[in-house]
Amino acid sequence: MLEGVNVALAVSGSIAAVKTVELAHELRREGATVRAVLTGAATGIIHPWAVEFATENDVVTEITGRVEHVELCGREGWADVLLVAPATANTVGKMAAAIDDTPVTTTATTALGADVPVVIAPAMHEPMYDHPGVLASIERLDEWGVTFVDPRIEEGKAKIATEADIVTETARRATPDPLDGRTVVVTSGATSERIDPIRVLTNRSSGKTGRAVARACHVAGAEVVLVHDGPGVGYAAVRRVESAAEMLDAVSTAVEEHNADALVSAAAISDYTVEASDEKIKSGEERTLELSPTPKLIDSVRDAHPDLSIVGFKAETEGGEEALVDRARETLDRAGLAFVVGNHAEVMGGEGTRVVLVRADSTTEFEGSKSDLGRLVAEELAGELAE
Repeated sequence: MLEGVNVALAVSGSIAAVKTVELAHELRREGATVRAVLTGAATGIIHPWAVEFATENDVVTEITGRVEHVELCGREGWADVLLVAPATANTVGKMAAAIDDTPVTTTATTALGADVPVVIAPAMHEPMYDHPGVLASIERLDEWGVTFVDPRIEEGKAKIATEADIVTETARRATPDPLDGRTVVVTSGATSERIDPIRVLTNRSSGKTGRAVARACHVAGAEVVLVHDGPGVGYAAVRRVESAAEMLDAVSTAVEEHNADALVSAAAISDYTVEASDEKIKSGEERTLELSPTPKLIDSVRDAHPDLSIVGFKAETEGGEEALVDRARETLDRAGLAFVVGNHAEVMGGEGTRVVLVRADSTTEFEGSKSDLGRLVAEELAGELAE
């Protein structure tokens, strides 16, 4: 996600600075090279040696005759992006007012003047975050093109966002955005068909692949709507659903309301539903359930939107790769899809995956992490939409 990207990590004096080591590690896991800048207050919370260990680079704790701020974030500087995390109310206000009295604020002023992308992850007590001056500073910085990673409001504190959310927004600002201006609807995970108030029919899909696709599309510049039976995420507007019927309704509504450019149907949608009982079915008795087929989501959406780019997913357990490709092509032709990702079902639920990307006249094999698969799907979709 951040391969080849140089990140200047600026740390101010919030207690959230204790998370700096893990944040630096997460940036580096995604491929970034990291160099850190600390305020004096930050050094009282986390020792520069710890940050040096995490980044494997010298840490700036004062501006000297080497003009470290210019070397890092000047017009010909080292950094591709400046990430201020955590950012205190004090630092946010000074950045908005061009007050340069710490290594972090001096580096920030330099970055803003040099058009280096800036990402800020605030962390402070909630009353400070709600102060009119702080809100005005955030608004002003937003008008200047600064990206804010919204904090989590918990226990009266505006707690710093998760490392994953911070890395995602940093990647969005620091990498190419071939899906800029596009809206992509992504389905993810399993659906559940109610049998009674307690029991459901479902499947083993974890939703990791769909979430990886949604995240990668966001990083590539798209506005993303994620339809799944799961929690909210920082990189997409979430529509939570449970059943196949709810998913079809939510997807159809999202495509209409957002004038979507593409649908990535990565969810493992139930093929069958049952007539649910209003009361819990007694246990210990033999029971026959009559299964009724559910509508095919991609067929229904295709009928309503003939020009929409749709990416399908297909999983098979028998016949080997040749059978998987043949069935993927059947789906491709039937629904007029951009391409189909053929899943080997044995990798369901794992961190890694093995797929074959099927187009009308070609196939591409992929084996790796689900995050990398998400990026591949986003790249292929961007190429499809560009055409």
